[in-house]
Amino acid sequence: MTAFAPILQAFFTDRLMSQRQASGHTIAAYRDTFRLLLVFAAQRTGRQPHNLDLGDLDAPFIAAFLDHLEHERGNSVRTRNARLSAIHSLFAYAALRHPEHAALIRRVLALPAKRFERNLVTYLTEPEANALLNACDLATWTGRRDRAMFLLALQTGLRVSELTALTCADLHLGDGANVHCLGKGRKERRTPLLPTTVRVLRVWLTERQGHDEEQLFPTSTGRRLSRDAVERRVAVCVARAGERCPSLTTKHVTAHTLRHTAAMRLLQSGVDITIIALWLGHEQVATAQLYLHADMAQKERAIAKTTPPDTKPGRYQPPDSLLAFLEAL
Repeated sequence: MTAFAPILQAFFTDRLMSQRQASGHTIAAYRDTFRLLLVFAAQRTGRQPHNLDLGDLDAPFIAAFLDHLEHERGNSVRTRNARLSAIHSLFAYAALRHPEHAALIRRVLALPAKRFERNLVTYLTEPEANALLNACDLATWTGRRDRAMFLLALQTGLRVSELTALTCADLHLGDGANVHCLGKGRKERRTPLLPTTVRVLRVWLTERQGHDEEQLFPTSTGRRLSRDAVERRVAVCVARAGERCPSLTTKHVTAHTLRHTAAMRLLQSGVDITIIALWLGHEQVATAQLYLHADMAQKERAIAKTTPPDTKPGRYQPPDSLLAFLEAL
């Protein structure tokens, strides 16, 4: 049999790092997937991860691992599918190096992603967004940082990773004010800023007094904020804002909700969906269509333009006793 360890190591160093030049986020996500898979395999087979063979990871075993993620670790279907995508990527790479295992690899690659319910996106109304911003404690340094950070997220729709990666040099607050970021897929984009956002950020930059290469929104010790830290700050402010804006308590608000809010603001202002996709840095325009499903106002405007069908109320009455029998079943 073929040892699994050399395949996995070459996949990271050759395919991800050298050929694809994958981002640190992608490498970390793939790393976590295979760390979980190797621990699961060691427990099931009784063999150390470095002693595993490719044949130990056949399709039934991978399917069992995916079930383990869902039912024992409590992962969502989205997470389960993301793990499967990483495994598919590895086995597609293995197919080029080890054609003698084509049958095994083909069966693993045939494992399908699981379908799941797509819920409508959660976003903040204008009163809710204002309540969140007003909940930031301006008497503290972290509160002023949070207000500037949340305002920027609500206006630009930056991802959390993009927001925390910003440096002081990424802000351009003169003529044509904009924020520069390197987004998902290593795509650069510049997002224009509103005058109100510029004023808040200019005050924050003055207080921040950081060098160009330093983080725009650092921790109190000057380090880069983690995703968990941002989520905690959002949760604290949402809880505080919920006291004055009760509708916030009925929503599950995360840092990503601020991104959804920015998209919905653009859509409700009449901005074309293709522009919204570019604004948010989506790879495909179709990804931004989820905001169309969430905008009831636009659907109501559409139905107002249609002619209602000329139908009369009433129930179907079977014309025959046998048909009536079947109808009653």
